[in-house]
Amino acid sequence: MNPIDKTAPSQTEAISFEFDLHHSPEKVWRALTTPELLSEWLLPVVEHKLKLEPGTAFTFKTQPYPGWDGTVNCRSSSSKRKEAQLHVGRRRHVGHRRDLHAHATASGTRLSLVQSGFKPNQKQNFGGARYGWKLMGGKLVDLLARIP
Repeated sequence: MNPIDKTAPSQTEAISFEFDLHHSPEKVWRALTTPELLSEWLLPVVEHKLKLEPGTAFTFKTQPYPGWDGTVNCRSSSSKRKEAQLHVGRRRHVGHRRDLHAHATASGTRLSLVQSGFKPNQKQNFGGARYGWKLMGGKLVDLLARIP
């Protein structure tokens, strides 16, 4: 499975990916909402004993970089197993919003991702985010192959 970059060539404000995963929505949902699993493919979650119920706020924390303190504030907004949504909040310095939606397909689960809020002067952030989601998508696929 390779992520499908659905970003239009002229798009500069948002990136869009689709991941066709050959795993059940329940399994994908676990990878999206279990802090220990999120830490394996996305970013380290600050509170590992957290149960991500709808409306639960949580934080990713990783190595800071120039212009970013390494903190991503998030909120889980749905717990439907067949149509999961996880709002991965705004990074204070760039104001980006990331939305992940998962729904059942005939062969498993389609995970759709949109990261929006890029400003015209954030071309480097835009390119970095595209690269990063391809990398993290590969880590997600590897994780799903390993877990029961």
